[in-house]
Amino acid sequence: MSVTTEDRLLYEGAEWDFDTLRIIHDACAEIAGKELGLDWYTNRIEVISAEQMLDAYASTGLPLSYRHWSFGKHFAQHEAMYRRGLRGLAYEIVINSDPCVSYVMEENTATMQALVIAHAAFGHNHFFKNNRLFREWTDAKGILDYLEFAKGYVQSCEEQHGEMAVERVLDSAHALMSHGVHRHRRRAPDLQSEQRRERERREHDERMYNVLWSTLPEKTTTPSTSSEEERRRTLLQLPGENILYFLEKTAPRLQPWQREILRIVRNIAQYFLPQRQTKVMNEGCATYVHHRILNRLHSQGRITDGHLLEALHSHTSVIMQPGFDDQRYSGINPYALGFAMMTDIARIAEQPTEEDREWFPDFAGSGDAMEVLRYAWSEFRDESFILQFLSPKVMRDLRLFHLVDDVEQPALRVDSMHDERGYRRLRRALARQYDPATTDADIQVVDVDLSGDRRLILEHYVQAGRLLDDQEARQVLRHLASLWTYDVVLREVAVPGGAALREHVVSPPR
Repeated sequence: MSVTTEDRLLYEGAEWDFDTLRIIHDACAEIAGKELGLDWYTNRIEVISAEQMLDAYASTGLPLSYRHWSFGKHFAQHEAMYRRGLRGLAYEIVINSDPCVSYVMEENTATMQALVIAHAAFGHNHFFKNNRLFREWTDAKGILDYLEFAKGYVQSCEEQHGEMAVERVLDSAHALMSHGVHRHRRRAPDLQSEQRRERERREHDERMYNVLWSTLPEKTTTPSTSSEEERRRTLLQLPGENILYFLEKTAPRLQPWQREILRIVRNIAQYFLPQRQTKVMNEGCATYVHHRILNRLHSQGRITDGHLLEALHSHTSVIMQPGFDDQRYSGINPYALGFAMMTDIARIAEQPTEEDREWFPDFAGSGDAMEVLRYAWSEFRDESFILQFLSPKVMRDLRLFHLVDDVEQPALRVDSMHDERGYRRLRRALARQYDPATTDADIQVVDVDLSGDRRLILEHYVQAGRLLDDQEARQVLRHLASLWTYDVVLREVAVPGGAALREHVVSPPR
């Protein structure tokens, strides 16, 4: 019996049902596993409405999260723009979990479901499971149960202590969320044990509270000796960059339920840390994977020319990079840069030029593009990936150049252009824009005046003269002071040299 083209098609029109999704998933899995060599968590695909997708947007991509008024505000903003046609919707949202949960919109056509499944359920999923940052910093097996625990815990706190009291704690915790992560490795996360250990942790925190605070007088005129200061800073593990962790363990007047909410917020912030550092790579990986899978399905006769053109229309829209003089320009599109680099790495591995061989002698002409790509997806983050793999060809194709904006000079200076030295300087400059050490303010808790007025002292280590915005800094410090319940001092000091540049002092709300 002969097999016709119609018999090989995964689907025919735009309509689909759950059997269609299963057939699409299995076809994508065959290519992803046998031809691309990908390794992924078990997939769980859930279909949601456009309104539910908007709701997932608003809750930072975690539909299982606890409630907070800011999520409703974001929902209203996204919905208003979507209804007026000023913003489209994501075709999918994917959670770094085991099993990996991919949410797809019920309004998608069958072709868009195929693109989404290839992109999220295999591209993102492979990246989540294999990238070193995600392996070391996240707990994929525990996150879904932990989100359920967090949602239930916040809800129980609202019932016991009132929505306003819980909201105030969450407001302050969210304001400090970007400074609620450990940026240096401490221990492997274990979210599955969080609920079980809640009571033990509360008892330990209460003991620490007694050691630190119960025997101290309110005021003293006797200055602390250097040995006392060293002992205090050692006991408090100072200096410390994780402000939420410090407050959770040390803030003198927080109740146990408030400390647990701080812990929930910082655990979720820690969960998102690898995603913030791998946006270009993660989206580039998923976009490259869906492009390869859909083209392969077409070459196998399992989707039609029309299906492929529909997918390519969406694909090209996603990777479009507006020019710097375009009204739509908002910086470098991570999809555009990521996909361009992934495609270029494959080209260099299989069809290198002499320039490629000079720049990338380790893998130019190796013949196995997927081996190089899987290695890159596993071992790098955005900053190191760009520094290692960005080629002169991609810089030319994207028309990248480097400008220096010196406030003391009357004009911008073009610092790097397309020549040998310029390429390398340009690559270093672009990589720095994705380096957390450059992009994130280095603010640390350095001391607490335990025996005096109990003010909390922080320092911001200023790089290249970039001071904090005064109004924004004071707003965040007010949230910090409301949790600490005493004055908070933030000193901005120059690096190197340590010269004092500015000081902010904020008192807690009355």
